[in-house]
Amino acid sequence: MHKPVTAEIISIGDELLYGQILDTNSKWLSEEMDKIGVRVKRKTTIGDDPQAMSQAFEAASKEVDIVLMTGGLGPTKDDLTKHVLADFFNASIKLFPKALEDVRIFFESRGRELTPTNQSQANLPSNCTYIQNAVGTAPGMWFEENGVAWMSMPGVPHEMKYLMENAVIPKIKEKFKLPVIYHKLIKTIGIGESWLSDKISEWEEQLPSHIRLAYLPSLGEVKLRLTAFGESLNTLIEEVNEQVIQLEPLISEYIYGYDKDTIASALGHQLVQRKESLAIAESCTGGYLTHVITSNPGSSNYYNGSIIPYHNDFKEQLLDVNPQTLSTKGAVSEETVIEMSKKVRLKFKSTYGLATSGIAGPGGGTDEKPVGLVWIACHDGENYRTRKLQLTKDRLINIQLTSTASLNLLRETILQNTK
Repeated sequence: MHKPVTAEIISIGDELLYGQILDTNSKWLSEEMDKIGVRVKRKTTIGDDPQAMSQAFEAASKEVDIVLMTGGLGPTKDDLTKHVLADFFNASIKLFPKALEDVRIFFESRGRELTPTNQSQANLPSNCTYIQNAVGTAPGMWFEENGVAWMSMPGVPHEMKYLMENAVIPKIKEKFKLPVIYHKLIKTIGIGESWLSDKISEWEEQLPSHIRLAYLPSLGEVKLRLTAFGESLNTLIEEVNEQVIQLEPLISEYIYGYDKDTIASALGHQLVQRKESLAIAESCTGGYLTHVITSNPGSSNYYNGSIIPYHNDFKEQLLDVNPQTLSTKGAVSEETVIEMSKKVRLKFKSTYGLATSGIAGPGGGTDEKPVGLVWIACHDGENYRTRKLQLTKDRLINIQLTSTASLNLLRETILQNTK
């Protein structure tokens, strides 16, 4: 196997540290490096500070094969990247005539004056290879020093992407012998990370050294990522698929999909295949569950409609929930969500009815029914399944977790009906 080719991404700019701008560049760069077999070893964010920049450059020069930098290339005095790079490489700043001509054409094509400040964009470190930026004025700069490739790019996302796609990635492919990396995601729900780990520990221990497993937990779900390194994509796909075949019997009841599947899209596919439909009555989730379902293209093929009776009066008026149930058991109760799921299924003439009712927070809780208490139900016309959730004190997290748990309850109901 080839020696891994590694990279560091360095994002430059005070605005990133202040939180004024979200660093989407480094995420995109990581994805593109992964596609060509380059492992991103580290991401570093630094402000417009020459000393911090020099320290970051020095550290990167000793640890990785490729350094990708974004930001700090504008024409104003606070844009310091090219001057710090010149000092770092013991180079001078000189005028690049081709860069100046490109900047001039850029401004003339837009009917704008080329000012002395903008002309300074063509002054670059003497040891760089100038890379034309056809969609902006800040030039790209490619350096090679002691076997390390460096690329400095503007922080404007569309300019950075243009340079990467048209110049940087081709140069990296030319300079380095790159391995193949293949990822496979196994999506699970209804089981925590540690329990999942216990169930598959023996399988995990027998994985070949070139196939790695990572646990990627999120709200209500855990993704298992298998990453394989090698020289043949087809071979890696076959090897990973063999491992997945061995894994599936161990956790089949928790697997809902693979790769780009979401729990909502996977359920939608099942409902279409089974020619079944869904209706939703949601209280504490306030329409979020419906949003998750309808975010998927083609959801009209299986989703019939929702009622969001946030106030108890409308649970009675719109869903015909028994007033006595509400008065004796309360809106947040198993009895109420059972009625909600049953009645919404009937109103929308659906195969399944899902219902949620709870105390999302941060207020409204009592000793008997604290913040984070949620009841959910799924009704299929003959039987129903319910679940009591005791969640957090964070309102948004509770809404998201309830929606995920409700979809999992629907998944379990479909599985039960399949048996």
